[in-house]
Amino acid sequence: MIRIVIADDHTIMREGLKRILDGAVDIDIVGEAINGFEVLSHVRQGGFDLLLLDLSMPGRSGVDLIRQIRSEAPKLAILILTMHEEEQYAVRAIRAGAQGYLTKESAGTQLVGAIRKVASGRPYISTEVAEQLALNIMTPNEQLLHKQLSDREFEVFSLLVGGKSITEIANSLHLSVKTVSTHKTRIMQKMGMTSLSEMVQYAVAHRLLSPFKT
Repeated sequence: MIRIVIADDHTIMREGLKRILDGAVDIDIVGEAINGFEVLSHVRQGGFDLLLLDLSMPGRSGVDLIRQIRSEAPKLAILILTMHEEEQYAVRAIRAGAQGYLTKESAGTQLVGAIRKVASGRPYISTEVAEQLALNIMTPNEQLLHKQLSDREFEVFSLLVGGKSITEIANSLHLSVKTVSTHKTRIMQKMGMTSLSEMVQYAVAHRLLSPFKT
């Protein structure tokens, strides 16, 4: 039996995932979490084998949360389920310690198989993500501007181009407004840009503008 915890802040999404998993006799949902703090609480309590984790939740989230989980529970399997389709999100999640990455659009047909594969200790990633990971190893100095950003900078960049204000980002990531402003300045310097509209245009051109939750 594969015991899993579902972490997603949307009730409708959690209920939908439970319906998808209803027919899987070898999968048992033993807990749910709606933010990063609840995720860490479950991780510290233990008693499950796999965490099905949304990449964008209130509180601590994203790559930062994956790294924290990995440091506290090195053997826990992590399968990312997200709205983000661009491979760069997956690459950063895998490098942070996730074993699998699945978009919510494909969950209906691939979720059960992905859970079984990750729970057995094997990675679950698309061919495109596998190629991107290989390219990162072979050509670490890739010229794409967003690849120069740190994980935290990329997270702030993603929220900025997704329409979030600096104050909203600060509240979401539990950072000060000044810290987020500093990140924004560094992002623009690294990417050679002078305005948010330039960043949005770049995000659209490189398929980085994924749906963000309100």
